[in-house]
Amino acid sequence: MASLPFVRVALLVAFSVFLTLILGFGLPSALNLLAWLCGLPEASATECVVLLYSLFVLYIALPRLPRGSVRVEGKALLITGCDSGFGHGLAKHFHKLGFTVFAGCLFKDKAGEGAVELENMHSDRMKVVQLDVCSDDEVSQAVEFIKANLDDPEKGLWAVVNNAGISTFGEVEFTTMETYKQVSDVNLWGTIRVTKAVLPLIRRAKGRVVNIASMYGRMGNALRSPYCISKYGVEAFSDCLRYEMKSWGVKVSVIEPGNFIVATGILTRDIVATTAEKLWKEAPPGVQEDYGKTHFEQYMALMRSYCNSGQRDISPVLDDITDAITSKRPYTRYNPMEPHWWIRMQVMTHLPAAISDRLYF
Repeated sequence: MASLPFVRVALLVAFSVFLTLILGFGLPSALNLLAWLCGLPEASATECVVLLYSLFVLYIALPRLPRGSVRVEGKALLITGCDSGFGHGLAKHFHKLGFTVFAGCLFKDKAGEGAVELENMHSDRMKVVQLDVCSDDEVSQAVEFIKANLDDPEKGLWAVVNNAGISTFGEVEFTTMETYKQVSDVNLWGTIRVTKAVLPLIRRAKGRVVNIASMYGRMGNALRSPYCISKYGVEAFSDCLRYEMKSWGVKVSVIEPGNFIVATGILTRDIVATTAEKLWKEAPPGVQEDYGKTHFEQYMALMRSYCNSGQRDISPVLDDITDAITSKRPYTRYNPMEPHWWIRMQVMTHLPAAISDRLYF
């Protein structure tokens, strides 16, 4: 029997040949049919391929088309999860742009390094707020603080960026229900809790709701079910909210970052080691026996290999969130990710599951 890597390579090559044939023969015929329906002369296969390739290059190479910008002066926004990672970078980035930033930090009152760094900026436009998105009381207190510190509360809050999130890993049978609940409590229910609390202020400003999901909010993956479930929920919540907020003039956008593990430090070898020990210890004896230690260690080695992977620069995420907040016509979804992840996401969301399952699993 052929090894799994060889089978994957063979399938990818076959799929590439299939697409080449479709583009080479099917596309010209389709374009000629379209031209005939429009009363235009037929085009050659060469012209069709050149046209398609030119459009592809324009789509990839051209910068984002300008769609007008809102005035920054006098506008404020709330960002959750500013202790580290994307949130910390966003707080400093939007402060530099001229916004008043309410930076929600989990460890503000515990001398967290991220909160201390932001407070040490000593700026009237950088206001660090104690905020555990899992706590109704802290969310309510944060909203009251925001109202008290807005220049004009009647104009509302321009934007909220629901960035706070946690991640974990583990096969389904090794993952406890408590872990599933913990991840969703932060990533999904925290996003909903914060959004509901500030939505009256956002509506008043006809502002923006920006939710940080993930590429794993659009496609599943082995070992990541707690995280994927929570991010799928963020995607669904964002869509429903967008429909409701249209009549209020509020724009709702979803950011779907790819792999930024090394840039954010969300997964380290120490975290993998600690999580692996917990997973094995809490697994029922029957699960341990059926899967075996060898199988378990192979998957933990795979997770350790991810620790230094991904993009090192978070600027693509910052740029997309900036566009979502400052453009007059923001996009519904943004995909700051490497090309191979973008292609994988398109394959897994647009082609039959039988194809993507063969290619990637």
